[in-house]
Amino acid sequence: MQPLSRLVVFTLATAFCAIAAAADRVPPGTNDDIKARLAPVGQLCKSGESCGQSASAAGGSGGVGLSGQQIYDKFCFACHMAGVGGAPKLHNAADWAPHLAKGPDTLLGSMQHGFNAMPAKGTCMACSDAELKSAMEFMSGK
Repeated sequence: MQPLSRLVVFTLATAFCAIAAAADRVPPGTNDDIKARLAPVGQLCKSGESCGQSASAAGGSGGVGLSGQQIYDKFCFACHMAGVGGAPKLHNAADWAPHLAKGPDTLLGSMQHGFNAMPAKGTCMACSDAELKSAMEFMSGK
């Protein structure tokens, strides 16, 4: 074999190996499968827009009504379990007594607008007043 033909054979073999290695790296599936894997997992939703979600999908009840425990488990437990920032602990009568003494309307107002380190509605922005009351009753044990 001539030196030039050896070079051509070597070049072709190298190119074939490179193409074979690259073909192994292409993800399996049809074009539709690949498009589905590359599709965005969510969308940006600005305040006040529904973005195609019901209130329950966004975190509130949307008329269904979350129980006090469901709201606690989803929004309140992080602070009220350990008493972070002075938050009254779950089912601790001594912690809740001064808050309950203010009356249910004052306590609901504090829950709606925030109190000390607690943000408004404890971050459950879609929760109704009835749901907030239910969460307060669950946490306080009343």
